[in-house]
Amino acid sequence: MCDEKTVFTTCTHDCGGRCVLKVHIKDGIITRISTDDGDEPQLRACVRGRAYRQRVYAPDRLKYPMIRCGKRGEGIFKRISWDEALETVASEMKRIKKTYGNDSILHVSYSGNTGTLLHSQLAVVRLLTMFGGFTPTWGSASFWGGLVASEMTYGTLITGHTRDDLPNARLIIMWGWNPAETIQITTTSNFLIRAKEKGVKIVAIDPRFTDSAAAFGSQWIPIRPGTDTAMLLAMAYVIINEKLHDWKFLNAHTTGFEIFNDYLMGVNDGVQKTPGWAEDITGVPADTTAQLAREYATMKPAKLQTLGAPGRTAFGEQFHRAAATLAALTGNIGIYGGEPAGFGLAPVGLQPLASAALLHGGKPGNLPEGTAPKKGVHITKVWDAIINGTAGGYPADFKMVYTTNGNPVNQFMNTNKAVRALQKLEFMVVHEQFMTATARFADIVLPVNTFLERNDIVRPWHAGPYIIYAHKAINSYYESKSDFQICNELAPRLGIRGYSDKTEDEWLRLAWKSAEDFTATKPLISYDNLKQTGVYKISLKQPAIAFREEVIDPLNHPFPTPSGKIEIYSQRLADMNNPKLPPIPTYIESWEGRNDRLTHKYPLQLISTHFKRRIHSQMDNIPWLRDLEPQTVWINTVDARQRDINNGDAVKVFNDRGTLILPAKVTERIMPGVVSIDQGAWFKPDENGIDRGGCVNVLLKDEHSPAGAFCSNTCLVEVQKI
Repeated sequence: MCDEKTVFTTCTHDCGGRCVLKVHIKDGIITRISTDDGDEPQLRACVRGRAYRQRVYAPDRLKYPMIRCGKRGEGIFKRISWDEALETVASEMKRIKKTYGNDSILHVSYSGNTGTLLHSQLAVVRLLTMFGGFTPTWGSASFWGGLVASEMTYGTLITGHTRDDLPNARLIIMWGWNPAETIQITTTSNFLIRAKEKGVKIVAIDPRFTDSAAAFGSQWIPIRPGTDTAMLLAMAYVIINEKLHDWKFLNAHTTGFEIFNDYLMGVNDGVQKTPGWAEDITGVPADTTAQLAREYATMKPAKLQTLGAPGRTAFGEQFHRAAATLAALTGNIGIYGGEPAGFGLAPVGLQPLASAALLHGGKPGNLPEGTAPKKGVHITKVWDAIINGTAGGYPADFKMVYTTNGNPVNQFMNTNKAVRALQKLEFMVVHEQFMTATARFADIVLPVNTFLERNDIVRPWHAGPYIIYAHKAINSYYESKSDFQICNELAPRLGIRGYSDKTEDEWLRLAWKSAEDFTATKPLISYDNLKQTGVYKISLKQPAIAFREEVIDPLNHPFPTPSGKIEIYSQRLADMNNPKLPPIPTYIESWEGRNDRLTHKYPLQLISTHFKRRIHSQMDNIPWLRDLEPQTVWINTVDARQRDINNGDAVKVFNDRGTLILPAKVTERIMPGVVSIDQGAWFKPDENGIDRGGCVNVLLKDEHSPAGAFCSNTCLVEVQKI
């Protein structure tokens, strides 16, 4: 018998936290998983990471390569050998390349192993690139509106503070931000609790009274989905009209204030953007908006802490542009306790490590010139692109889909359209751990191992000040392999030479060396020390503050924009001459919003939210977690009473795109006129095509915002009792 050993690792999934997992193993079997109990701040794991043993040993985990022997989507497969599977994939890829060209191969991946250096979708990107090219996807379900707004306003994505700055604020506005359920950086809740204990006022603005509002908030302000920009503009109106804005900061560090001010005052359109104007749009009382505006301007330093939810709307980039402008109006940028209200990384000197991950498609790989993908398909348009191809204006007529690190049938919008689209393909290969909605449509399913069965290096979102070496805890179960192993074995069958001349450890060592080369001012520990200790925490004497140097010394440290300043008015946007992407933050009425003609048929606004027991669609099948809370539709008591719906009743949620059936959660924790369904539940259509699994993407329109945001919070539905 072997003594129990403990392996130090971390989750690599798309919650963003990167928490410490201590995996306890006896005789090669995981007996339990504990977490960080060391020095503060501890990187403590949530219930999802602590339950990961059930995922590794799940009875429905894919064990062997599989080949489809039924109709697409039926999920009928039989076991085959790895040799047969890889030979089939290679043969089909070569046939499709010869017959239709490389552009007909569409690589659809997402965030299943996000944040890892080696075992991620980049392994397949390298393979397909060396095969001669492919058509990629672009866009982000989480951040795209915020990223574009940060780039246009600040000229960079490095726009955040480290979380240890939260207690330095006097006021924190959590706008569409629910860190109690969506981790992002492991220490976030810890520092929010410290801020609350210190007496910092915390205001939550959200259509739902979230767990974060309950745990941290002093005030909850419910707001109609897609109208957040109107409230921000009204706050700006109050601040300027009452002369609470920071003239010194505006004059020194911004451009375009006068044009923005004219818009607020209605110079051109005759509409003053007052709190009364905003009340009719947002549902937020005018007095509430005005009071919050005064507090934000006078309780300095103040943090306007935004995340992705309000930006995942029809014109979501306007929310982020308006939030950044409000921060500039009050001078809450570049100071301790403030926040740029951007959407990016914190300046802690670790960004080059992310760049090092590009070794799969960059110089270390010595890839052939001219084979990198040049034009892609937005993730919201994947299904339309497969259906319509070049006739619809897309780069190619797609014949093959290669899917890794994602479950797009479940997670991309308009799931029923996905079902129609995938029927058109000639071939589809999926790397997976379970028979997901996407895997059911594959011709070949290749079983991949979990992060506990391989080594890698990971880091948290937003450049959190630590990096973790994810140690392999156990050998790969059944016949599963890593994405990197699969590609390494597939490459010679495709006639690719030199896909990899290194071991797993050598690739990781090279990535770390690349990061060291770019990080001269903040030396990293050695690769061997990282591997031995498991975690590298950067000790910060003070919080890292975005734009600190730009504000203190603008002459020598201009903002990386064309003007060298914060651009309230963006000439780059003006030059695009797109009325849906105006050069100043502007409120634009949303499609499928409160005034859409469809409200006569579908009167309720639907938002799709993150769920504490899932990481997107991952972990949905884990019994321990499913027992925590059922998949439901949140509906306010007023709306429920009008429909004779009681708590727990089975209800039908529907629109023209689809229908799903699930229990109702009748609650005062969501505002009237709005319903909420947590995203990620597994798509399970019945014989009539009605989803019984609670997959919210059945209902969502496959459309993106003008800048490319994923509009998962712009949707109209009706709810009926069954």
